[in-house]
Amino acid sequence: MSASSFVWVAEDAASRRVLELAEKLAEPATTLLITGESGSGKDLLARWIHEKGPRRDAPFLKIDCASLPAELVESELFGHERGAFTSAVARKPGRLEMVQGGTVVLDEVAALAPAVQAKLLRVLEERTFTRLGGSETLRMDARLMALTNADLSRAVAAGTFREDLYFRLHVVAIAIPPLRERTVDISALTAHFLARLGPVHGRTGARLDAAALRLLEAYPWPGNARELKNAIERALLLGRDSLLTPADFPDILRAATGPGQAAAVRPLIELEREAIHAALEAMHYKIGRAAEALGISRKTLLDKRKKYGLM
Repeated sequence: MSASSFVWVAEDAASRRVLELAEKLAEPATTLLITGESGSGKDLLARWIHEKGPRRDAPFLKIDCASLPAELVESELFGHERGAFTSAVARKPGRLEMVQGGTVVLDEVAALAPAVQAKLLRVLEERTFTRLGGSETLRMDARLMALTNADLSRAVAAGTFREDLYFRLHVVAIAIPPLRERTVDISALTAHFLARLGPVHGRTGARLDAAALRLLEAYPWPGNARELKNAIERALLLGRDSLLTPADFPDILRAATGPGQAAAVRPLIELEREAIHAALEAMHYKIGRAAEALGISRKTLLDKRKKYGLM
């Protein structure tokens, strides 16, 4: 699969700067930190960099540090020996062992437990690791990328993230600006999502009228490009004509951007329910995909789905 399969839309000057930096960092094997708000495209950019670099034909593996318990993150990353913990009935190689020559991505690295942070620091400094419950020293030949929507400097100050690991990760970093700071991208992203998702939902050739595009460009997109993609997919699923209008988009967009904005303020709980409902519909009630689109964990989405009766 080529890098062209993973498109990074870069019409805005801020996006072009991100792309230029990513191109420079595709070749070296140095550890890379990618920061940005939820939904801003951190995982997509990491994959783009991998596909653009010399490791493109080797594995690309991602670990979600926020959704896995600490012991499972450690096992996923380093592997484990039989008997290392209660359910470890056989030896299991970790991602660092399986991905030799490729790339390992730690999504939401700020969620790592202190013990795992210490082991990760050793890996970065010595390029070696041991399986959980083992003593054999293994060498790592993989590029490591860390992603986070957290302010790691604040996490260091709060004592929840190791300062030495922060500096080791922050040697080379890419900060992705939120979509509200690169509004020129909205039109291009919209066209990209329509071209990509239209055929999937039998809506090839669907497009926006001028009013709908103005609506999208005026909305602040707190969920960033992921939220925009979700809104486009919802409009494709629920719209009746090939020309999409403001009426095909969620009320929350019009409430936030319309002339009666102040009068249209609604309870946060109502807006949250509407956003979750829209995401579930757009993702055909696939919990994992809907949670990703909303920037929340699978468990949180299941809890909120039950709370709001969206079964």
